[in-house]
Amino acid sequence: MRSLLASCLLVAGQVALASGVVHEYQLDNGLKLIVKEDHRAPVVVSQVWYKVGSSYEHDGITGVSHVLEHMMFKGTDDHPPGEFSRIISENGGSENAFTSGDYTAYFQQLETSRLPISFELEADRMRKLHLQDEEFRKEINVVMEERRLRTDDKPTAQTYEQFNAVAFTSSSVRIPTIGWMNDLENMQLADLQHWYERWYAPNNAIVVVVGDVEPEAVLKLAKKYFGPLKPEVIVPPKPRIEPPQKGRRDITVQAPAEVPYTLMGYKVPVLATAEERWEPYALEVLANILDGGDSARLTSELVRGSQIATSAGAGYDLYDRQAGLFLLDGTPAGTHTIPDLQAALFEQIQRLKDGPVTDEELSRVKSGVVASAVYELDSTFYQGMKIGQLEAVGLDWRLADEYVERINAVTAEQVQAVANKYLLEETLTVAELDPLPMETGRQMRADSNGGGDVH
Repeated sequence: MRSLLASCLLVAGQVALASGVVHEYQLDNGLKLIVKEDHRAPVVVSQVWYKVGSSYEHDGITGVSHVLEHMMFKGTDDHPPGEFSRIISENGGSENAFTSGDYTAYFQQLETSRLPISFELEADRMRKLHLQDEEFRKEINVVMEERRLRTDDKPTAQTYEQFNAVAFTSSSVRIPTIGWMNDLENMQLADLQHWYERWYAPNNAIVVVVGDVEPEAVLKLAKKYFGPLKPEVIVPPKPRIEPPQKGRRDITVQAPAEVPYTLMGYKVPVLATAEERWEPYALEVLANILDGGDSARLTSELVRGSQIATSAGAGYDLYDRQAGLFLLDGTPAGTHTIPDLQAALFEQIQRLKDGPVTDEELSRVKSGVVASAVYELDSTFYQGMKIGQLEAVGLDWRLADEYVERINAVTAEQVQAVANKYLLEETLTVAELDPLPMETGRQMRADSNGGGDVH
């Protein structure tokens, strides 16, 4: 407990140094502006978050949010293709973008005095994007090749995509961010134009600025560049609530691969959907008990101990917009089989149900959370990322400041309670990768689960 106390004192000191005051504004056109002061260096991170991603899509246009992200760099009426990136680079900045299930975000990091350049360019493409068919044809081919590289040629990514589509039957969580290949092949420029006009508006955007800035000066800039933009009538997507699952679902994916692999997921709530506010934090602690470093149960007992697995992990994200999954995965070692590994993973879940975790395990997890909080404050980008992510999924950005306190409040009894309440076989989906022979001379690319895209 002394180490935990020391870590808590450390994070308190670091927060005082790195965490500035946060100011929140809303322009007349509905745009939300959040400014966080961090005066340690003369730099600023500017992020524009649009509340739209693949979970807003429907069959037939899957991948449209991600394709539009690519097209946002292809020019406006005032700036030809490539001009955005060239101007940022000439001003000593860096820029990028990413798409997820819940949001699409664009960001730049610049010397503080260059913030007006970022605002001018982002405001220009928020409402004046010039979608050209020639550029679209080039970029859709880029995206399709990206899908081949990141999903079709990666056996575990294929497994994850198929697993997710089986785990959910109604919820749009099942839609892959990259999109289904058939939808990409049949996508039209008009699909992007409609999506852009519907969602890319100031009243569906959050601008987050973190760095060496004066909040009132940033507000003045926002009013100058974003203020004149006209809002849209934003019609929220219809709710696609997942019906109760009535029993375990199993899927086998056959693909050329060097080793077998298994992926398991239990339906669980997130912060936005949980019945009790403490439950997602208890699930977060549970995930870290299983997979939170070399001392966690899966690594110490299944990889190093019994050596039944070459790798084993667990994962959970409490900040998603819709209810999701508590995941476990792994690859069997040596002569061990997928059934052997699955049995070992189920045994780990049963142990969590049968008895409380130890005080030592809780202390380890909580110390790790506190240490991570310190490191995250070193990054102005990450500070903005947490604010934008929470706001984009409909949560209050202040929840980021409560994270350490909430995790530290989780008890062993609460971890056991969520294990018994949510890790149930009737809500379980299990996938198995059954390796097919590799083509002669061919080596599969490094595996990935095909998460959110980066431009």
